[in-house]
Amino acid sequence: MNFVAFDFETANRKRASACSLALTLVRDDKIADQFYSLINPEAEFDWRNTQIHGLREADVVDAPNFPELWEHINGLFKNNRLIVAHNASFDNSVLKRSLERYGIEPPHYMSLDTLKTSKQFYPNLENHKLNTLCDEFNITLEHHHNALDDSIACANILLYEQKQFGSQALVPFVKTI
Repeated sequence: MNFVAFDFETANRKRASACSLALTLVRDDKIADQFYSLINPEAEFDWRNTQIHGLREADVVDAPNFPELWEHINGLFKNNRLIVAHNASFDNSVLKRSLERYGIEPPHYMSLDTLKTSKQFYPNLENHKLNTLCDEFNITLEHHHNALDDSIACANILLYEQKQFGSQALVPFVKTI
């Protein structure tokens, strides 16, 4: 299986306030590469978001803004590549709103949400949060709400599900964006 797992953290409640992004590339069922960057959201940080992920305005002051980062990563979202996230509706909307904010044409890609797959495959779990799934499946999650650690965990959850249920069981969850 080949895909990119991604995760955003935001500075505030607005989806176009990405302050960090991580990408985990999976090739032939193995994590092949990882990418992480802080992002200067050019927006104020809300105390609640900082409480969740620990990032502050001072941490991102010298970081690239979204368009500068997009120049380096946009190729990963092309050619109908499979892009995976845990709670993909959030991460896809952060990407969409960030692109809209800067007038950048959105790419077309396939999306799969490991939150939805886990709810279908493991209905009896207490909840389907990323950290709960990692505990249940014995997947390492160093720092929950660190974009890189979350994207690696997401990739490993999908690989775990693929081993248990097969690739065909995942097909109904793939959506075109």
